[in-house]
Amino acid sequence: MQETAAVTPGSPPAARPAPAPGQPSAIPPAPGQRPLGAEPSMPRPVPPIITPGAQQPGQPPVVRTEPAPGQPPLPPPDRQGRRGGIGLGGAAAIGLGAAAIGGIMATQGANRIDDVRGRREERREGDVTIIREPGRTIIRDNDRAIIQRDETERFRDLGWQGRTERRGDENVTVYERPDGSRVTTVTDEDGRLIRRTRRMRDGEEVVMIDNFRRDRPGGRFSEEVVVLPAPPLPMARERYVVDAERADEELIYETIMAPPIAAIPRRYTLDEVRYSPDLRARMRSVDIDTVNFETASWEVAQGQAQKLAVIAASIRRALQRSPNEVFLVEGHTDAVGADLDNLSLSDRRAQSVAEILTRDFQVPPENLTTQGYGEQYLKVVTQDAARENRRVTLRRITPLLAGQN
Repeated sequence: MQETAAVTPGSPPAARPAPAPGQPSAIPPAPGQRPLGAEPSMPRPVPPIITPGAQQPGQPPVVRTEPAPGQPPLPPPDRQGRRGGIGLGGAAAIGLGAAAIGGIMATQGANRIDDVRGRREERREGDVTIIREPGRTIIRDNDRAIIQRDETERFRDLGWQGRTERRGDENVTVYERPDGSRVTTVTDEDGRLIRRTRRMRDGEEVVMIDNFRRDRPGGRFSEEVVVLPAPPLPMARERYVVDAERADEELIYETIMAPPIAAIPRRYTLDEVRYSPDLRARMRSVDIDTVNFETASWEVAQGQAQKLAVIAASIRRALQRSPNEVFLVEGHTDAVGADLDNLSLSDRRAQSVAEILTRDFQVPPENLTTQGYGEQYLKVVTQDAARENRRVTLRRITPLLAGQN
């Protein structure tokens, strides 16, 4: 049984040593697992946010040409770089172009990676290969492959809509919540998330995500990688990465709400968090191994969806305590098949789980963000098909975004 059935031209050899998901190299590996260490930088997704409405899947948001009544004024809009490649802005522009076409294509029956592969369009820009597929863009730069998506697709699929307007070189989307609160998402002209805020009924406004690159106005995705000293593991590995199948709600809640296991030097952008394993490794995580995916598919069967109930209950409990928490849903695959296929597959699996958490268990979509990491961080070190590697991981990233210790 294969994770993906075909090999994309230009894919690297199957054996690709990689650390366990986003964990530091100083933490000793469990039996049969790879040593932990830095992972390559990963793609930046195109952001979203939303609230219930009558919008149909694939339908674009309602566009307003005037400011929303009572809308608050918006704020004005270090590591290792590498020569060559494609810039963040260029990648985002490509991603939006693909999303405009791919978002529609994705609604036309594609639910397996075989369907997606047949709709890919590939071109070269210098030493960079750009692969467009339904709802996603994959960018291969030498030995790196990153993926980004139009994350608003998740909210459109849920039937949510907001009002969008253009303000200078920024796009502002406002979502009115049933409780009277308002969520505002600001993106730049390339679709990159800049800021996400929530304004309560009493007028109090909280910044949920600040993704403005103050010290890097341009740059490439490799410049978003933060390298930190690997911390020692202060607990048993099974409590650092908790298997949902063996945990009750209390342990899951404790894990996702635990403080960082090492000091957080400063506040980090969402992009830095997405692409920096040393950073993410400072937060404990939950492997959602209760949900099993069929080979080459990202669809979650109805019986499997119910297994997310305990995860959702833990998230809702966390949000009752602190309503502005942000959780990263990470997708992973096994090592069988083409690396590009697995990257796309993992990103779609993460989105599928995030959609279920909102649709079936009322987890607010603005508190979730998703990212696929493909086959890079195997839980069980094997090049064969392995159910344990086809998984989704949940991690709270609020302390990283806020610089909280």
